[in-house]
Amino acid sequence: MKFGLQLPNFGPFSEVDRLLAMAQEAEAAGWDGFFLWDHVAIPERMADSMTVLAAIAAVTSRIKIGPMITGPARRRPWKLAREATTIDHVSNGRFVLGIGLGAEPRDFDNVGEVVAAKPRAKKMDEALAIMDALWQGETVNHHSDYFDIDDLRFEPRPVQQPRVPIWVAGLWPNKPPMRRAARWDAAFPIGNGYTLSPDDWRDVVAYVNQHRSDTSTDYDFVHSGITPADASAAQATVAPYADAGVTWWLEDISPVRVGWDLGDDWPEPWPVDQITDRIAAGPPQLSEP
Repeated sequence: MKFGLQLPNFGPFSEVDRLLAMAQEAEAAGWDGFFLWDHVAIPERMADSMTVLAAIAAVTSRIKIGPMITGPARRRPWKLAREATTIDHVSNGRFVLGIGLGAEPRDFDNVGEVVAAKPRAKKMDEALAIMDALWQGETVNHHSDYFDIDDLRFEPRPVQQPRVPIWVAGLWPNKPPMRRAARWDAAFPIGNGYTLSPDDWRDVVAYVNQHRSDTSTDYDFVHSGITPADASAAQATVAPYADAGVTWWLEDISPVRVGWDLGDDWPEPWPVDQITDRIAAGPPQLSEP
């Protein structure tokens, strides 16, 4: 199992210098990944995730990086594909693109984007197909209700081949997001108001593998959770998930982590010191099998 950090891109995490320092600290402490939320319309101080990730790529050398997650339905796929390719080159092949429908309505309806789930899902699937074709060096001609593309071809291709890895998030036990995930490189199921248990994960792994066209290729199963500060307790928390098939644990560094109110009256200042301490402590350690 690999271990990453998942952080907001707003509030005190809008400060680029702080995010760069946290990413470097995470790499030094042994974490395997550093991933940022990607919101655009929350009324808080906010940093652009992709721009910050490019900067993080330049000051780190080992950890995986990426948005976790972004909504392709509110982005232009050719622009997102180019951004991902560029960061993949800056990072020498460490970029991961986490995608999903998007859980924050303001990221869509405040800026006139598609809001309803079904058309948003269709638009996202088209966007993923377009990006995949561009990353593989194909000339894209695509005409639909959402995109009109003529003779578009990209160079250079990403460092990672055949494409930048796509991790697909979605609410479980909803099945369509996990069928979508089976077509790409990782499944990132999220409980609707609860944290998935190891038993839930056994169901997820079985369902996704049932719908993968080739189970011999590398594939990741991604879980977001919170571990205790005590090392042995943290090991006891993550071990059952590893046994259930989870390959990435994303430590949830979010307002919920330290009891912040997610309403309009968020307390200030946010307790960033607690988060810095958690990053410096490093990831949980699993015993060798």
